[in-house]
Amino acid sequence: MAKKKIADQTIEDKLNGLLELQQIDSSIDKIRINRGELPLEVQDLEDEVEGLDTRLTKLVDELKELETSISDRKNMIKDAKASIKKYLEQQKNVRNNREFDSISKEIEFQGLEIELAEKKINESKAKISHKEEIIETSRTKLEERSADLDLKKKELADISAETEKEEEKLTKKSDRARKSIEQRLIVAYDRLRNNSKNGLAVVSVERDSCGGCFNKIPPQRQLDIQARKKLIVCEHCGRILVEPLEA
Repeated sequence: MAKKKIADQTIEDKLNGLLELQQIDSSIDKIRINRGELPLEVQDLEDEVEGLDTRLTKLVDELKELETSISDRKNMIKDAKASIKKYLEQQKNVRNNREFDSISKEIEFQGLEIELAEKKINESKAKISHKEEIIETSRTKLEERSADLDLKKKELADISAETEKEEEKLTKKSDRARKSIEQRLIVAYDRLRNNSKNGLAVVSVERDSCGGCFNKIPPQRQLDIQARKKLIVCEHCGRILVEPLEA
């Protein structure tokens, strides 16, 4: 039987439409719950892998900089030793003490430069050793997290393959159901769903209580709900109430 036009719907028609939409959307919610936290886990792992990869790249760059600094200082030592050798030869041919002292200071200065360079080289080598350990640990962790990510992606893909057709079918059904409900009710329905942890906007009375917040519903209010003459909401949580559903 074709559904009535929205303008011609009775309160009972509206309640039936809202209840049908809730049941469809709850089925979609169930599929997504069964999929669990996998999408979030995949996203978290992707972020972690990206962060580890960025850190590893930075560490490798820092290692190269340290190796370059060692190479530069070794060249500086080589040049300083060559200068000392040159000054020693010059010292043999000095004409007075002033020239001798001047050359001696240059030799002493080059010797200090060599000592400083050797000290910096040793410091850089210690830093390299430390960074190599960190790089090895980071590479191992990156490999482990990458493997975890691949497994989670496969698990998510398998679950999605099983459920995506059903979810797509239900989503289309939900869209069709929404078109048969007046806009103001859809707005209220969506607001209730978004504010509810379990996604329930339409609930039945269960054991004289609201099926959403479980607060007691007065007997007269239950009779009004069963009469289906007006839309009744829970005084405590605001959910739309319908009579107990048949098992």
